[in-house]
Amino acid sequence: MKIQITASTKPNYTLKTTDAIEFSGKMSGICYLNKPTDELLAEDPSRSVGRALKNAQMGHHSVFGHVYYTLVLEDIPKILAMVLNNEQVYNTSEKSARYTKMALTGPEKRLYDKWLSKLKKLIAAEYPDLSDKKVEMLAQENARYFISVFAPTTTMAYTVDLRQLDYLMGWMEKYLECPEDSEFYAQLCSVFSEFLKQLQPFKVEGLQSDHKRDSFSLFASRGRQEEFGENYSVNYSMSLAGLAQAQRHRTLSYEMSFLDGKTMFYTPLIVTKNHLKPEWLEDMNSIKDLYPQGMIVQINERGTAENFYLKCRERLCGAAQLEIMESTLMTLRRYVIAVPENSPVYQLLEPLTIAPRCVTGWQCQSPCPFGKDAFERLV
Repeated sequence: MKIQITASTKPNYTLKTTDAIEFSGKMSGICYLNKPTDELLAEDPSRSVGRALKNAQMGHHSVFGHVYYTLVLEDIPKILAMVLNNEQVYNTSEKSARYTKMALTGPEKRLYDKWLSKLKKLIAAEYPDLSDKKVEMLAQENARYFISVFAPTTTMAYTVDLRQLDYLMGWMEKYLECPEDSEFYAQLCSVFSEFLKQLQPFKVEGLQSDHKRDSFSLFASRGRQEEFGENYSVNYSMSLAGLAQAQRHRTLSYEMSFLDGKTMFYTPLIVTKNHLKPEWLEDMNSIKDLYPQGMIVQINERGTAENFYLKCRERLCGAAQLEIMESTLMTLRRYVIAVPENSPVYQLLEPLTIAPRCVTGWQCQSPCPFGKDAFERLV
């Protein structure tokens, strides 16, 4: 066996697009290799580039997946992170609105600060044994529902291959040609335009077209039927913030669409219990044109039973965001009811319906303060 590293990530360095094309051409030469790989790697650059560009024009784009770039995206809107993350081909590290306080302006700041203060008091009163740090975190997690998905508050490191980066740009260009007639999509077009402007140097001629599909996976193009078996498809409503959490399960597929003819918002249970829901919804409605993360959308989720099991193992926990824990538990219960009791899928999933993961055999490394009572918590 012979193993050699032919390329690697290097901090503070940007591989030139010309070098990326050359390297991709060398990798494509392996398909018809009739000489030692050392000779292929040492061949004339023009030969490698020519082979790469020919592959691009013919739709053989996988060779460009050998080249990776890590982008640090600062002050971007949450919706851009959601669009990128939904494509699943990535590694990302994102600034959390759960663990950090968001810097905002205008009506968002007023409402975020107002509810951050209210939530701290509500949570501390309901759970007096929680630390100040935990109370702060949970308050921030719920106050973020007032942050617009277009607010430039997100920072993320995003590592993606050259092929996928060009596909993203190609989909954005097509999107700009025929956007839907709504304020949401108009604002999204502005975001895409700025992304394209800054990433132009990474465009490779012929690489923007993905022959398998030609649009972003996040936005539903048709309705989906529900089914439960070895594979499943389920429709439910959840906030934009909840969807952003769900997307992190990259083995599952998610699509979203806006509710027909109505606007709805997620209300935290602790707010409802303290009879503050009317005030919460009034404040949400006052900024509905900003598309706050608390806005509810229609979601379709699809995947295999095994990958849903993995989602349950992570989200049926007191440390998970409450909304996604509730959503996962609801789908789990529907799933178990829908499949035969003697089926392997039932035997896989049914034990998870009993209690949070810490009670059903999962060894938590960082136990949460709610423990076995996680399903009954209010935050």
